[in-house]
Amino acid sequence: MNPEQTRLAEANAGTKPWRKFGPYVADRQWGTVREDYSANGDAWNFTTHDQARSRAYRWGEEAIAGFCDNEQRLCFGLGLWNGQDAILKERLFGLSGPEGNHGEDVKEVYYYLDGTPTHSYQRMLYKYPQHAFPYEWLVKENARRDRNRPEFELMDTAIFLENKYFDVFVEYAKADAEDVLIQLTIINRGPAEATLHLLPQLWFRNTWAWGEDAYRPRLAAISDNHIHAEHRDLGKFTLYCDEAPSLLFCENATNNGRLHNAPSTEQFFKDGINDYLLHGQAGAVNPARTGTKAAAHYELAIAPGATRVVRLRLAAPDLATPFADFDQTLKLRLTEADQFYQTLQADLPNADARLVQRQAFAGMLWSKQYYYYDVPRWLAGDPAFPPPPPERLEGRNSTGWVHLNNQHIISMPDTWEYPWYAAWDLAFHCLPLAQLDAQFAKDQLLLLCRDWYMHPNGQLPAYEWKLSDVNPPVHAYATWRVFKMDQKAHGGHGDVKFLETIFHRLLINFTWWVNRKDRDGRNIFEGGFLGLDNIGVFDRSAPLPFGGFLEQADGTAWVAMYALNMMRIALQLSQTNPVYQDLASKFFEHFLYIAEAMTNVANEHMDLWDDEDEFYYDALNTPDRGHELLKVRSLVGLIPLFAVEVIDEDLLAGAPLFLARMNWFLDNRPALAALVSRWQEPGKGARHLLSLLRGHRVKRLLARMLDEAEFLSPYGVRSLSRYHLDHPFVFRGTETQFTVNYEPAESQTSLFGGNSNWRGPVWMPMNFLLIESLQRFHHYYGDDFKVEYPTNSGKTVTLLEVADALTARLTQLFLRDPETGRRACFGDDKQLQNDPNFRDYLWFHEYFHGDNGHGLGASHQTGWTGLIAKLLQPRGKGQ
Repeated sequence: MNPEQTRLAEANAGTKPWRKFGPYVADRQWGTVREDYSANGDAWNFTTHDQARSRAYRWGEEAIAGFCDNEQRLCFGLGLWNGQDAILKERLFGLSGPEGNHGEDVKEVYYYLDGTPTHSYQRMLYKYPQHAFPYEWLVKENARRDRNRPEFELMDTAIFLENKYFDVFVEYAKADAEDVLIQLTIINRGPAEATLHLLPQLWFRNTWAWGEDAYRPRLAAISDNHIHAEHRDLGKFTLYCDEAPSLLFCENATNNGRLHNAPSTEQFFKDGINDYLLHGQAGAVNPARTGTKAAAHYELAIAPGATRVVRLRLAAPDLATPFADFDQTLKLRLTEADQFYQTLQADLPNADARLVQRQAFAGMLWSKQYYYYDVPRWLAGDPAFPPPPPERLEGRNSTGWVHLNNQHIISMPDTWEYPWYAAWDLAFHCLPLAQLDAQFAKDQLLLLCRDWYMHPNGQLPAYEWKLSDVNPPVHAYATWRVFKMDQKAHGGHGDVKFLETIFHRLLINFTWWVNRKDRDGRNIFEGGFLGLDNIGVFDRSAPLPFGGFLEQADGTAWVAMYALNMMRIALQLSQTNPVYQDLASKFFEHFLYIAEAMTNVANEHMDLWDDEDEFYYDALNTPDRGHELLKVRSLVGLIPLFAVEVIDEDLLAGAPLFLARMNWFLDNRPALAALVSRWQEPGKGARHLLSLLRGHRVKRLLARMLDEAEFLSPYGVRSLSRYHLDHPFVFRGTETQFTVNYEPAESQTSLFGGNSNWRGPVWMPMNFLLIESLQRFHHYYGDDFKVEYPTNSGKTVTLLEVADALTARLTQLFLRDPETGRRACFGDDKQLQNDPNFRDYLWFHEYFHGDNGHGLGASHQTGWTGLIAKLLQPRGKGQ
């Protein structure tokens, strides 16, 4: 094992807490649901960016490049001032949901560059302008733009074009599990000398102001350049600061005077360092040099093109020479990180592919955050404060979620845009995370199934904005994939305890789907949102404007996929415990009932498959119009491809009770047996196929999916067919007309609100599932089953070759074009494409332009877009 693998083994065995400290501080806590105590649930306006520097948070902390312990008691982060800004740069700036023309958006330039799973080494880059940060311009210009125009970003202000900015590289390296080296490397990219006020900050999360526990930890100066930290539960630490900074202290306490024009029992406030440095208010910091928030102030005059390095160390007290071994240890940890990735990337020869994959992994690791949300306490308020408005008891998350008490390190979709977990995002995260740290991935999947997350009725919480929303049921899929990856990494020895534990919890969740989302017990599922917000005719999470309901092709296919995933897990468990054969039979039969329902809706000989278009559609069912297919060619019609499983003969031989029941069922229910690909006929290598689609329908769906005039873009499969560019779908209601047309980027309509406004872009997770489904189909059909690729090209290929071709298109979003040197995800931005200080730093966007691959939406959603790391890994390696 290499040294990082050894550290992982020690952490997993509980012999050394290597994961205790990490980059667990969110980029944004302001504007979150948890900090919202308004009557109307207006989270964006209750705690704003302007208020953030003065308000002590109740539920978490934020920072630039933050690092903390796993209970977020002691935090470290950056403060920066260029001498021009009106406020100290302590947190990222962005627009709230109502401010952005496409919803919330971070307006900063920063990159996550490296990391290891134990966080023994982490590296990121923040680009800080030397001009005054254009806060007002960004707000006003985005407010001026309507939904038809692109978002106005920091790069669009041209603030970086003259290179008048600082590159601030932040590195963390662990000398030991609770001994963290911090190196800040600042490069003046500008043409003239420039001064940067660098303020590394240390603070305690405020746990004492709320009336539950009055214990207050303390920070204090113990010399001219060392800060002592003492916490009742965490212990004693010292922040050793190299050279001779000025030490500034205040309290992590709300400035009620500034925010509310009200008195306070505190004397020094959270914004004290800001007011001291920028406004010369000497009384804003504590002359006794003690408090709960502190900064080491370095004033650095940096020549053009020059580099300054500042070193700090957070470690046990009384180190005599804290910097004697600093450089050597930092270099060693970087070397060990290189060794870890050399092992992981041994079969990845392309240097650019290794760079992209490593930065994708870095984004995944930097997105592990401390998350704290106790719903009953949040609803009731705190003893030290007046009770919240009574309307809250009937507002957001008030119904049914009073059991929820979350306080863990969780993989987040995005550290700024989404400082909360999302159930289906997290399931996708666990695949690339399992390449790095399978134990963490397994723990994450289990976490959402625990009693303090999962609803008593079996529903998984969606996200804090609306815990009761419905995400696609991909948890069982991710569970099975992570189990198999972990099994392969351990020479065929799988973690059966993990699989069995989570299977029992997933049984409860599957039952919730059956009982709550199958309206009339017909095995046709709804679900609503399901991640496909704006590609439908109506808001599927809301009542229809004229009554009736939707029969969702995707909702039904997701549950069919879920049933097959559960069947496969049960068959695996039956290899060591025959009891699970009975449950495998249950899910096998349930899958067949769903297959029947999709072709005979409500026993009325209605089909969600349209024979004329040879495509699956949602169906509208209303009293006036009856059953009517909504002929929108979207991902809704491709999701039935996901419900596919291939079973080998040797697995069946180890499950004789399941095999006997299966054969009886197929013999005695021939109508059901005929719905799926011929189970009785073995495929390549004596394999059997279970799928919603027989071979003909697979080929017809793929004919549309692989048509460049429809779904197939140069960079993957679009979420809406380009056919609707010239042929919009129009639905005429009794009073209103609804239209769906192809838009490759942001939608011009606001069907779902906020930043859920897309119609035609490429989504990484959906493409990933399509690729894996094609691989499974090929596993059964073999090389003799071929389709035209692209459609109308006259060239036929195997399904495995299609999967590989789609993978290549997706990886071309990020990889340099060998001829032009461009990265598609950067669009037409010449500085991003050509500047050597930008072109090799990657963002992993939420989704991508359906025609040109330009990155869109949240710029740092490495969460599910981190799946690119899995796609870049050669097939069969760590799969």
